[in-house]
Amino acid sequence: MRAGRWGVLVVLAMLQACAAVPHKDPRDPMESWNRGVFSFNDSVDRAVVKPVATAYQKILPHWVRTGIGNFFTNLDDVWSLVNNALQLRGRDTADSFGRVMVNTTMGLGGILDVAGEMGMERHPANFGLTLGRWGVGPGPFVVLPLLGSSTLRDTLALPVDRQGNLLNEVQDAPTRDALTILNVVDTRANYLRAGDVVDGAALDKYSFTRDAYLQRRRNQVYDGNPPDEDTTSAYAPPVPAAPATPASGTR
Repeated sequence: MRAGRWGVLVVLAMLQACAAVPHKDPRDPMESWNRGVFSFNDSVDRAVVKPVATAYQKILPHWVRTGIGNFFTNLDDVWSLVNNALQLRGRDTADSFGRVMVNTTMGLGGILDVAGEMGMERHPANFGLTLGRWGVGPGPFVVLPLLGSSTLRDTLALPVDRQGNLLNEVQDAPTRDALTILNVVDTRANYLRAGDVVDGAALDKYSFTRDAYLQRRRNQVYDGNPPDEDTTSAYAPPVPAAPATPASGTR
């Protein structure tokens, strides 16, 4: 019943925004639809996620939140290790492996970022980024209900990324769900200040968020040095980066 209500709210929000959008960005052919989903997501964030994240930040001491964030980051580093290896990125793979080993053992299961203090850089990577590095184009921009900004490539990679999420390996369903919610709240709390800046600075929050997401993903694919972008087509595959060449982090 509750799921049905959420579905109705999603459809209503999308229909409200499905008016014709003049001067469409070629990277965003579904802009009218995307704006509807974006509006729905923003409403959910303002009504539920942001208030919970604000209370979380105020109630828990900074050192507790840091430990929680480190724990989830360590889990993410395991999947980053796999994807950096798939991209044949030797240094990034070695750094990711070192971070996981050091933080899991010396860092009490990842609660302490000992590897960071030792100078081991993070190199976040997921399967969407792996596809991009091997020449798969991003495709059109997509806004997913509750999940937010994406591209067709990153959306198609989601099932693989889900399999790589170690939280899904937790057998006890209530524990798994609680950890997933905690991860979402902790992540949102880390972006409270940035969100306030966007709200205050962006004349069009949707366009600002879309352009920032696409630019960030493009920089990640090309290690911060992307070629000139052909904005006349969102579907042309990128020139594959040289995976075997040591490169900096994907942050």
